[in-house]
Amino acid sequence: MEKALQFLRNHNELALATVEDNKPKIRIFQIMKQEGTTLFFCTNPKKDVWKQLQHNPNLELLASYGQEYVRCVGKAQFDVDDERQRWIFENNPVLQRLYDDYHGMAFFRMDIEQMDHYDLRPTPPYFKHYDLIEGTVGDGFVGDKWSKNK
Repeated sequence: MEKALQFLRNHNELALATVEDNKPKIRIFQIMKQEGTTLFFCTNPKKDVWKQLQHNPNLELLASYGQEYVRCVGKAQFDVDDERQRWIFENNPVLQRLYDDYHGMAFFRMDIEQMDHYDLRPTPPYFKHYDLIEGTVGDGFVGDKWSKNK
């Protein structure tokens, strides 16, 4: 799992999917801070993405580089404390170009519930599925079910 988490640290620009009117909506986002399996994000509270998250907090994201991919599933949580908000603003120059300060921005976090790590370069391709809720790791498919190891 550490290999997939390191991939996210190295490739923090990703596609993030929310739900609007029961349909997926994808946009480009950046992970602003990562603490273990918790990812932090921010946006403008006037944007549709913020309204979508308030209505339905289910998230899915995909980070990729070359033929390697990490997909994560979780729920947006809106309890990002002031210290982290300030850190995120002060340590992400893109935010400082767009906003005068972090007050008035909308922050959220996602605790990764499931994570898939694909690398299509080797033969056979590398694939791991991590279920952080159940505490299982899958190495691929056996028939139509995940091969799970505790």
